[in-house]
Amino acid sequence: MPNRTGRPDDSATSALATDRRSPEHVASAVAWYRQMVIARRFEEETERAFRRGKIGGYLHVYSGQEAVAAGFLAELRETDVFFTAYRDHAHALFRGASPGAVMAELFGKVTGLARGKGGSMHLFDVARGFYGGYGIVGAHVPLAVGAAYALRYRQEDRVCVCFLGDGAMNSGALHEALNMAGLWGKEGLCPLVLVVENNEYAMGTSVARASAVTDLAARFAQYAIPGERIDGMDFFVVRETAARVIAHVRATGRPYAVEALTYRFAGHGAADLFQPYRTREEIEAQRRRDPILLLERRLREAGVLDDAAVARIQEEAEQIVAEAVRFAEESPPPGPEELQAHVYGALPDA
Repeated sequence: MPNRTGRPDDSATSALATDRRSPEHVASAVAWYRQMVIARRFEEETERAFRRGKIGGYLHVYSGQEAVAAGFLAELRETDVFFTAYRDHAHALFRGASPGAVMAELFGKVTGLARGKGGSMHLFDVARGFYGGYGIVGAHVPLAVGAAYALRYRQEDRVCVCFLGDGAMNSGALHEALNMAGLWGKEGLCPLVLVVENNEYAMGTSVARASAVTDLAARFAQYAIPGERIDGMDFFVVRETAARVIAHVRATGRPYAVEALTYRFAGHGAADLFQPYRTREEIEAQRRRDPILLLERRLREAGVLDDAAVARIQEEAEQIVAEAVRFAEESPPPGPEELQAHVYGALPDA
């Protein structure tokens, strides 16, 4: 059942122990555990590369929130689409983008996902249904609402997922878009899943200081959009929720919101070094619920993961990320001819 009283604790998800999963479900979770380990190692390396001056612009890492994107993207079909905000590296990796192409984009190289012109905050992989990371808070929500409408208007059996942060909940564009989503949803014309990645802080401002109503899932009801709050640190909870919600939205064409309670272990961005808005003790307490360690523990209990397997996965992650850095380092920057490329779309022949 949805929990609206606060952050769920371990006991709230005890009924979701891995011994109640099918063998196929647990085996799939091992593959996602591997992807989450790779994403974490990737993010750690991007922070080092930023400090070395290899990554320009800005950088926001996803460490601590991996279970949210992994759980939802695990349940999307290849034909479905999704949007997210600027903390977008893991989303691209989880959808199947090459780590080398993602790293090259961060390095500003022509072999990157956006040919080196988008950078950390503007990853795109349209071929895989990833319609972009966006640097302006909340600005992608109207685009996702429009995309969801277009899918159903064309009578396609596809859905759109929109990941957004807790800070976006107070942007004007979001509320205008949610009103349209609610209206279109009444006609079955908005197959949209809104995933609020509530990591407790919008930059350095806590949810309690920014939102009069801190139950963010409840706020969607004002637009006739049902919502629920879940433990975003537990991969199994997120994935089961995603399976149920995505199926519901696909069948009804009506939007649905999920507030995933999560936490970022790093600062807001690369320049957020001292983090005066939270204590070291708070961060350490949250690290005890690291989504990767929680999933690892469940998989060990299920007998499908052991010390040797964990070591293999970690070593593989090191090799994959090292190769991604090498690829980015050796790739060329965009040439002058790229300046006007991919700026305007070509009109169809008359």
